[in-house]
Amino acid sequence: MLIKDSEVVDLNTPTGEMRAHIFRPAAPGKYPAILMFSEIFQVTAPIRRTAAMLAGHGFIVACPEIYHEFEPLGTVLAYDEAGTIRGNELKTTKPVDAYDSDAKAVLDYLKSRSDCTGRLGVMGICIGGHLAFRAAMNPEVRAAVCFYATDIHKKSLGLGKNDNSLERAGEIKGELLHIWGRQDPHVPLEGRNMVKARLDEVGTRYTWHEFNGQHAFMRDEGHRYDPALSRLSWDLLLELFNRRLGWGDLDMESDGSAEARH
Repeated sequence: MLIKDSEVVDLNTPTGEMRAHIFRPAAPGKYPAILMFSEIFQVTAPIRRTAAMLAGHGFIVACPEIYHEFEPLGTVLAYDEAGTIRGNELKTTKPVDAYDSDAKAVLDYLKSRSDCTGRLGVMGICIGGHLAFRAAMNPEVRAAVCFYATDIHKKSLGLGKNDNSLERAGEIKGELLHIWGRQDPHVPLEGRNMVKARLDEVGTRYTWHEFNGQHAFMRDEGHRYDPALSRLSWDLLLELFNRRLGWGDLDMESDGSAEARH
């Protein structure tokens, strides 16, 4: 499916203006929508390609700049030592409730779009996986995908490094998909087991996959990229989103009449 990826919206949040990058199918019609959280580097080229892939499968995708309070709009951090240091610094400078209000702002925006069916999902990578986990606590979120979500087991997201994500896990009412790399040093076995045990304790509806992969194996840039694992992960992701969010409408006729896609 052809896509449009040039749209940018600046949203008002309690902590200031936040830019979100929008990707959607080019064909007219209504589509389900995904709030997609980036890594600590914000909306990089690999993140844009991931969002484009989602949009090409029939979703409206919004990628917010998670550090909008601290960096000029449009800032992208480099995949180098300086970018890593800055991203990790900001990760624990921003209060947790600011991450939550950002998520609410994007979800409200997506619901308000005339081309959205109102069915919402979230996904995220690295810190974005943790942010997607928290965003899934919003009751309108039907499905969430978390790729190697960092810091949930350590409760170390945000200012003060004392988040309550595990305590609030029972608020997740949609279906959750966790994907991990066993060779990821950021989330060791004991950390993964802690998260899984909590999901079992609160009765979350979830699917859990652990691959022999490193942290960032989905990022199609750099030495840790694993194309085979990425393809398998995409199959899992799309199965969940298609099943829980549906296909939306697709205008198939030149006269403007809508036809359901099956």
